[in-house]
Amino acid sequence: MKKRIDTIGAVDLIDLPELGWNQVPVRVDTGAATSAIHCASVKIYKEGNDTYLQFQLDSKRGAPKRSFISRDFKETWVRNTSGITEKRFVIKTQVVVFGRKIRTEFTLANRKKMNYPILLGRKLLKDRFIVDVSRKDLSFQYQQDKKNKAHTSNQNTFAHQCEVPLPSPNTSS
Repeated sequence: MKKRIDTIGAVDLIDLPELGWNQVPVRVDTGAATSAIHCASVKIYKEGNDTYLQFQLDSKRGAPKRSFISRDFKETWVRNTSGITEKRFVIKTQVVVFGRKIRTEFTLANRKKMNYPILLGRKLLKDRFIVDVSRKDLSFQYQQDKKNKAHTSNQNTFAHQCEVPLPSPNTSS
């Protein structure tokens, strides 16, 4: 079966259910290989033989105000927007785009000076999306339309189930 390919705009709003962060503003960047998420702080710590990554998302941009801890992470080298190579931590989490749940990798980056806390890169986009930079919020609009359609359908079902037949007009005088 052929995979569904959706058109995504230059910017959108997505959900990160595992991180409890919904309607997150994102910039789509076909020039970036990997996706990145802004973190307020990142720390590594050891407990026994286990190594943990602790990070906080940017609560000023609507993220939950709490620390996240992961044992499933790695480090990689990434060229940042200034063209400088830097070491970053990488986590895996789920995103919801066009109603599809996609497990993907994000590098943890300092995007404080950027307009969008999340950047969606080519690894996420490949074989799933075509980018139309003249459009925006297509996934968000898709989700809203889906909710409205379900809401209308539920209202119609409820109205149909609650219909009470009207009494017949009395023909006797």
